[in-house]
Amino acid sequence: MTDSWVNSAEILGSDLPLELSGTGNRRALLMAALREAVRSGRLAPGTRLPPYRSLAADLGLARNTVADAYAELVAEGWLAARQGSGTRVAERAVPVTPAHRPRTPERPARPVHDLVQGQPDPSVFPRTAWLASARRALAAAPDDAFGPGDPHGRPELRRALAGYLARVRGVRAAPERIVLCSGAAHGLRLLAEVVGGPWAAEEYGLPFHREILASHAVGTRPLGVDADGARVDGLTRHDRAVLLTPAHQFPTGGPLHPARRAAVVDWARSTGGLVVEDDYDGEFRYDRQPVGAVQGLDPEHVVLVGSVSKSLSPALRIGWMVLPQRLVAPVVAAKGEREQFSSATEQLTLADFVESGAYDRQVRRMRQRHRRRRDQLVAALHARAPHVRVTGIAAGLHAVLELPPGTERSAVRAAAWQGLAVEGLGDYRHPGAERPSRSTGTAAASLRTTGTAATSPVPHRDGLVVGYATPAESAYPEALEALCRSLPPVSPPAPAPPQPPAAP
Repeated sequence: MTDSWVNSAEILGSDLPLELSGTGNRRALLMAALREAVRSGRLAPGTRLPPYRSLAADLGLARNTVADAYAELVAEGWLAARQGSGTRVAERAVPVTPAHRPRTPERPARPVHDLVQGQPDPSVFPRTAWLASARRALAAAPDDAFGPGDPHGRPELRRALAGYLARVRGVRAAPERIVLCSGAAHGLRLLAEVVGGPWAAEEYGLPFHREILASHAVGTRPLGVDADGARVDGLTRHDRAVLLTPAHQFPTGGPLHPARRAAVVDWARSTGGLVVEDDYDGEFRYDRQPVGAVQGLDPEHVVLVGSVSKSLSPALRIGWMVLPQRLVAPVVAAKGEREQFSSATEQLTLADFVESGAYDRQVRRMRQRHRRRRDQLVAALHARAPHVRVTGIAAGLHAVLELPPGTERSAVRAAAWQGLAVEGLGDYRHPGAERPSRSTGTAAASLRTTGTAATSPVPHRDGLVVGYATPAESAYPEALEALCRSLPPVSPPAPAPPQPPAAP
């Protein structure tokens, strides 16, 4: 029916009339009126709507018309329906759009759910065990711990880390090779100042790492990434260093292939270059034993950079660099005469935390938790979006959801409207990693992006980088629901090419 009509009804006895006016399908007009009431803030999140039978009677509509409108708005994320609790306005931040502005959804000012990669759930910090270590560390601390700090870092923590990294990550280092810093970013700043540029970096990685290097006049050149990690055959003699994530390529996933590990060490030996190994989540491997650090292959040409931001908390601001002997003095000199960045008492506490076994227990606990979260993510996608492929799930605190070409940005926008913070894979791509041109060909594009024709570029990929560690336990299922609602539907199959006529 497409007649013109006007009607109104009181919502739950309030003074908020729901007005339907215009020409067209009545279900569409009802949906438009409800969307506008939610968008403008007249219907606040959590508001319970009247039963569809009551609203149908008040508006003079068929029951099925109202029921279908409710169901479609639930599917779109405007409403939420649960058995026994009726239909309500979805619980999420709703932007208020003034009447004179276009009626288009906007990203909520503060997301309800956080699936951005990068940090563990802060509620699981081991407060009791940390407090016990702090008490023991303070009781046993020497007097010089409360004086000006040594820029090398506290010797107690350097000894504890040397033993732990050798046992768990296969690192070869004496405590004297370890210099403490306030995190991986601080370590990169120091290395950029000491080593200089240019550097090569994986074509997918943290943008702020590249920005740190650029702020020290160190340019980065992208290396292609595929299923076997960084394509290190693109390195040249002009590169002073290469920044890699060998244990679990960030963010695409997967360890660096053994042949490429050997190749990058050979490159460093033959050119005098430096391999900077960001060991950001090397302890969190789920399907087999953790992959050892590349540093163990050649301690004189590899710097291992690590921190406790994933295993404990980014708030502690404690990281470390395991350095070649020749770089220890220059890095300490660049750091300054006194420790300015990491608290001596927190360093002592972490040393006790490691040596008492509490750090191992926390890592095991978090590994089990993250594996369970990963399995929940995979199961939800299998049930709700089986067409979406999940990769990079053998390790770490995040996964990559591969999307059909051209759908990444729309999926990020859809997630924002669902009150979900999540990032696209393209947000991590190096700006110099250009899509190869059909007119120039694969070999020419490879020469342009890597400086050598030995490798060919990998096409751009569409996807979402989903961090599954941050939400609280109670919020995680709802975050997964919002994620599934944000994903693009199954792409229709491409039409078959026309067949040539059969020969007579």
